[in-house]
Amino acid sequence: MNYSKNIKLLLGPLLAAIIYLCFDLVPGNPLVTRMAAVAIWMAVWWLTEVVHLAVTALLPVILMPLLGIADSKTTAFQYMDPIIFLFIGGFIIAFAIERWNLHQRIALKILMIVGTSPSRILFGVMLTSFLISMWISNTATVMMLISAVLAVILQIEKHFKEEQHSHKMASALLIGLAYSATIGGMATLVGTPTNMIFLREYSEKFPQNHDMNFLSWFIIGFPLALVFLLIAFFVLKKMFIKKEAELVIDKKYFHDAYQRLGKMSYEEKVVSVVFCLTAILWFTRENIDLGAFVIRGWSNLFPYGNYFSDSTVAIFMAVILFLIPARSEKGRAIITWEDVTKLPYDIVLLFGGGFAMAKGFEVSGLSNWFAQQLKFDSGTNIYLLIFGLCILITIISEFASNVACIQLMLPILIAIQKTMDVHPLMLMIPATLAASLGFMLPVATAPNTIVFGSNRLKVRDMLRAGLVLDVIGILLITIASYFIDKLF
Repeated sequence: MNYSKNIKLLLGPLLAAIIYLCFDLVPGNPLVTRMAAVAIWMAVWWLTEVVHLAVTALLPVILMPLLGIADSKTTAFQYMDPIIFLFIGGFIIAFAIERWNLHQRIALKILMIVGTSPSRILFGVMLTSFLISMWISNTATVMMLISAVLAVILQIEKHFKEEQHSHKMASALLIGLAYSATIGGMATLVGTPTNMIFLREYSEKFPQNHDMNFLSWFIIGFPLALVFLLIAFFVLKKMFIKKEAELVIDKKYFHDAYQRLGKMSYEEKVVSVVFCLTAILWFTRENIDLGAFVIRGWSNLFPYGNYFSDSTVAIFMAVILFLIPARSEKGRAIITWEDVTKLPYDIVLLFGGGFAMAKGFEVSGLSNWFAQQLKFDSGTNIYLLIFGLCILITIISEFASNVACIQLMLPILIAIQKTMDVHPLMLMIPATLAASLGFMLPVATAPNTIVFGSNRLKVRDMLRAGLVLDVIGILLITIASYFIDKLF
């Protein structure tokens, strides 16, 4: 019998029952206490992962109507938010990229450009992972590229004279692949689920503010992520490739591998065009204010352009892929429903569960109660608060799902923002970025888990590199908050 699992399983409902039966957080408003009980239950199960995260995400459907916090219709509505469709559309495009091997062509092309020395190969792998994960999920990026990276490692092992050097190079490439995918996800709103959760929460709670869209995030996220990528590269190079160990790979190796792919197929060209068009449409949907003049977004061309969102673009472009016929395989489209049956519906439910819990925080008054307890006011040093906040969220993210972490934190931050009288983005953006800083443990993020599953990494290597990058990430985000203050 697994006593540890049983204890964790019972701990959630037990703590919830204690909160419900023994506390009255706001006399005269029992909904605050009831929602706190639900939040404690979900937090324990999310943080311990005693059951699948998606199972925990379903608890609001049962508990919120049962406790009178919100009716079933209101609760269920949170599970079909537009941000979820942004996630679905992005994944379908990712499946098309994978289906026609476009990712391999991109990877080999970059490796051809950067060269064949150990540090250049490391940079090529990290840059490839970074650029792709800006647009599709970090998990999908690593899943698509790991086979190509393992193939590169096998070639390197043939050329290195010392086994120790080949092991260090393999560690650097695999860790670099995972970390750069995570960092790339910070650059755009669609790069990682935590960013999309932030967008939904901000749009929901502050509908009067029209200052956050794909471009707004990019202005903050991309420079920070790019600097972080370069620092991560130099950290890994210093740790694992202290000297350019003797490695001789024919410069033609990557070129020959690229040539073996043959000419770019019709299907690859179609997916490339759709991929680029999607990015362009995301960038140009809303007006771009350059100060001296404004570039009008394409949504202004339509009578109901304000009804469009990034989700509309993602689903529209994904549907197009279902309609364009393939040439190499008669009778099928570029993407078919069979290709997307592996869509991670557990993440969709996780989105919904977090949104439902956030709704419960709002309607019950629990968010306001939290704000009153924390007692932050306008006299609190905002940058010191952000620094401490980033440390807390980073620690939580090392042991729990990044998505679950940000789901738990955002409602609290919104309440703190009200008492401090600062722009909500000053707290929400740093917190969202910090939720991606799980670099130390193999279980901290899906990319870490995937590369660790190759059985070519030692835990101490990831711990050592991850600790350094966690600290650097916290400092970078705190510095970036200064520019967030100036922009918003």
